[in-house]
Amino acid sequence: MIRQLSPQELKQKLDAKTNNLVVLDVREPWELNVCALPGTLTIPMREVPARAEELPKDAELVVMCHHGIRSQQVALFLERVGFEKLSNLAGGIAAWARDVDPTMPTY
Repeated sequence: MIRQLSPQELKQKLDAKTNNLVVLDVREPWELNVCALPGTLTIPMREVPARAEELPKDAELVVMCHHGIRSQQVALFLERVGFEKLSNLAGGIAAWARDVDPTMPTY
């Protein structure tokens, strides 16, 4: 079962500069042009199967998208191919904008 990480929990991890934390944004480039978290690794969902080897298996991986649905699917795929330290950002970047950074543009 993939852990659901709240936007507030992710913010705490980012603020604490948690070692070995990678935030994977699986949204499309046009979505990233609207809003994005700084420092995230971006691989569109459709490219993840071909590019999974680019992801560090020893890192704590938080997968995110717009509302948390695509990222949940990607996290389930990554779990099947051997990743263990996985979380899904519950509610995606929309929840981040609502709960953590209301100045962030939304779509």
